[in-house]
Amino acid sequence: MDMINPTVVDLSRFQFALTALYHFMFVPLTLGLTFMLAAMETVYVVTGRKIYKDMAMFWGKLFGINFALGVATGITMEFEFGTNWSMYSRFFGDMFGTPLAIEGLMAFFMESTFVGLMFFGWDRLSKQAHLAVTYLVALGSNLSALWILIANAGMNVPHGAHFDPDTMRLQFDSFVKLIFSPDAQAKFVHTSVAGYVSAALLVMGVSAFYLLRGQHRQFAARSFRMAALFGIISTVAVITLGDVLGREDYMEQPTKIAAIEGLWHTSKPPYEPWILAALPDDAKQENHFEIGVPFVLTPLITHDFNTPIRGMHELEDAAAPRIESGIAAVSALRRYQETHQQADLDAFKAHEADLGFGFLATRHAPNQDVTAIPADALQSVVEQTKPDILPNVFVTFWSFRIMVFLALYFFALFAISAYLSLKNKLERNKLILKACMWSIPLPILATEFGWITAEAGRQPWTVFNTLPTFLSASTHSTSYMVFSLAGFALLYSIFIAAELYLMFKFARLGPEAHDAPHSDDAYAAHCAVVGTPHASGH
Repeated sequence: MDMINPTVVDLSRFQFALTALYHFMFVPLTLGLTFMLAAMETVYVVTGRKIYKDMAMFWGKLFGINFALGVATGITMEFEFGTNWSMYSRFFGDMFGTPLAIEGLMAFFMESTFVGLMFFGWDRLSKQAHLAVTYLVALGSNLSALWILIANAGMNVPHGAHFDPDTMRLQFDSFVKLIFSPDAQAKFVHTSVAGYVSAALLVMGVSAFYLLRGQHRQFAARSFRMAALFGIISTVAVITLGDVLGREDYMEQPTKIAAIEGLWHTSKPPYEPWILAALPDDAKQENHFEIGVPFVLTPLITHDFNTPIRGMHELEDAAAPRIESGIAAVSALRRYQETHQQADLDAFKAHEADLGFGFLATRHAPNQDVTAIPADALQSVVEQTKPDILPNVFVTFWSFRIMVFLALYFFALFAISAYLSLKNKLERNKLILKACMWSIPLPILATEFGWITAEAGRQPWTVFNTLPTFLSASTHSTSYMVFSLAGFALLYSIFIAAELYLMFKFARLGPEAHDAPHSDDAYAAHCAVVGTPHASGH
């Protein structure tokens, strides 16, 4: 494989990170709001109380805005795999393209079809039929996330494929192994439930805004209570499933776990502390200071008190023989491509498991050609390559902690809010209402940092231990990448501005923007008896 201009690789990475993070601002709300809408409409169908229909219609409008912009930002990302990551697409296209195709054919079209019925079918479908449509929209949106995360899991743990030395690609072997990858299942549930947290806090925050202003009180109080209870369950689930995902990373990606924990040397159980804060120094490969809680790290990661966790220095040392073996694999592969001799193929097969480490060594080889490494320089190339197996520790360490600290904050906020709501003391606690309102963007921020943890922690690989990122990009010019990056940044900024404008506009309008502005039947009857106009807070 030919080396690509490092500046082009960096710009390609930055552009994809930018577009992915922009797109991921919309994904959690789309995932979470669908099931909240389904829950609200279920209460409406069961009880017949019209306020729950108003709730489903109003929050559905905010969902629609978010859904439309999520689709717009997501489609362009798929084109980037072909335009900016052509080497990756060629190498991994069978594995990555299959779940994306299924996502488009099954989940996306299913979701898009039923979204129209959900918005325009209130007066055209029976209650039960419309409820079924709403659940199908929720199912479609979450299935869409499932197939995308299955594709992503293949990059982290490439089960169900083998490398073909004749085509120089990963050949897709097993659909079952791909979709039932433990990494895919854990990542899907963790990500989906994180979306439920985002949706719950959006509903709570907007409802808190109404309560602080004395508007739509019946509507806001019911919405707030449902969201708080939904949020407690979701936060507990996201923390629990995060532990499952961490356990999977410990088994499959030890460098990611070591970076997440800032662990430079192998742990000494059971004392090893879980580091709350530190300043990891990637250049010096040490932490400048540490604040931690003793006796927590080992059971947190390994689920026992006696198993040591390998540190980054030891992982580097363990990678040395794999790098040397990988260089032999690349050399044998080059010979086989020229001669097609069985002996060269057998030599490649003997070292095939370490092929990715040979690719990783290419940028330290003379003229980026590992076959040209003199015998006396081999160990020098191996030593230079060893640090490359580690991700950016500072970024991985702190993105994970921001995500975790925010999750703990959400749990406390949901628990306090639910308690006050159930005790009918909510409106007297202005501080909690303000905290809910100002916390609306925080779950989105937490999911962004979770995504950064997952993707930065996989580096230096696009396909873990198989294909390095610096070999995956397209051979564009630097000027093309700068122009493309500026165009995407401008376009996506316009999308974000449109999203914020529309969400603020319709949130301020409140539920009376619907044709049925009433709160609930009992409240309307009360207003009629006392002879006052019925309004939701005006």
